[in-house]
Amino acid sequence: MNTTPPVDSGADRALTRRALLGGGALLGGTALGGAVVGHAAAAHGVLNPAVGSAVGSAASGANPLSMDLMALHGQSAEPFYGAHQAGILTGQQAHGEFLGINLSPGSPRARVITLMEMLTDDAARLTQGEPTLGALEQFPAGLPSRLTITFGFGPGLFAAIGAPAKCPPMVATFPAFSSDRLLPQWGQTDLLIQLCADDPITLAYAARRIIRDVVPFGTIAWTQRGFVNARGTETDGTTSRNLMGMRDGSANEKDPRQIADVVWSRTAGDKNLSWLDGGSQVVVRRIRMDLTTWDDLETDAKEVAFGRRFADGTPLTGGAERDQIDRAKKDKDGFTIIAPNAHAGLAQPRNAGERMLRRAYNYSDGTTADGRQDEGLIFVAYQSDLATAFVPVQRRLAPVDALNTWTTHVGSAVYAVPPGVQEGSYIGATLLGR
Repeated sequence: MNTTPPVDSGADRALTRRALLGGGALLGGTALGGAVVGHAAAAHGVLNPAVGSAVGSAASGANPLSMDLMALHGQSAEPFYGAHQAGILTGQQAHGEFLGINLSPGSPRARVITLMEMLTDDAARLTQGEPTLGALEQFPAGLPSRLTITFGFGPGLFAAIGAPAKCPPMVATFPAFSSDRLLPQWGQTDLLIQLCADDPITLAYAARRIIRDVVPFGTIAWTQRGFVNARGTETDGTTSRNLMGMRDGSANEKDPRQIADVVWSRTAGDKNLSWLDGGSQVVVRRIRMDLTTWDDLETDAKEVAFGRRFADGTPLTGGAERDQIDRAKKDKDGFTIIAPNAHAGLAQPRNAGERMLRRAYNYSDGTTADGRQDEGLIFVAYQSDLATAFVPVQRRLAPVDALNTWTTHVGSAVYAVPPGVQEGSYIGATLLGR
């Protein structure tokens, strides 16, 4: 007969609380503090970092939550080489940094190639937890934390290499929108480097090494740093929230076949754009939010403005989070449930070409000179063609979106995203050649 007491017995809970509280009070670098925590870990099957093994298990009566609390993600690495660049379909990491770079005036094709060769080599190493060539220290690179480094080309790069015709038309002539209040410091650049990781120290180190490559070839026009929910806050795959508290990206496709149609460019034999096959196009918009007035808005009013439930992101018309919004559905009084100017209703694709993959990050950059919080959203969306996706959707949103009361678009830049790379080549080789 099994006489093992239940895992959730009162004695077990008391031991856990005592051990954790005692350990927390003594963790000032003393051996006793480590001993207390170590004994608690051994009693409950927690991984002991010192020996790299777990003592106990769920089968032997250990608390199964203990292993989850000790889960380590620092060694996780995302593939760098492949048909497509990582950092697009990769599960969104907790932290993002975006570098807008302008090439030095008169940069010839050969210098651009050299820059991309260096960046590719460093990105390939960093994403796999390896130091870059010339790095004296090993440890900062040793925890890749799902680091991805993704590159995009702006119109200025095509001009620099003498190939403006190879720039996708909407990247070359991206329009302004009626609600834009754009600031030049967040504008278009020649090159975009997107770095994402689950750990901010890993991200900062990678950005530092990448910037070392760039400085001899150009200038950093802007840096935008953002974040979403920390990994482990909710189940992996849960749609993250923006600073308004709303789920951001509920409309993203989940079916891999559908995502491929949404994201990857297919140029159908166009000689000027054939280099982009397997690549994508991306828009980066900086959206400032007035969260003071938003916070004072009742939940019902927020949901009407957005068109989705605050709690779980489900459409006001019912169903699951990823179900289509029924813009025509009416309430008992004959009014449409989704307000004509509700954000989610206006943003919902009207055809297959309007779909895009949203990969936004929140930002909070302190207080401005007038005492207001500088915070909002770095809206990032990948799509096969800006002309059929972002542009028509934003033209619908700009004049009437209910969220315009609390949001202002202050930055805008777009880029052609080259396809992935095989070992021995470099990002952009299909455009730049040799």
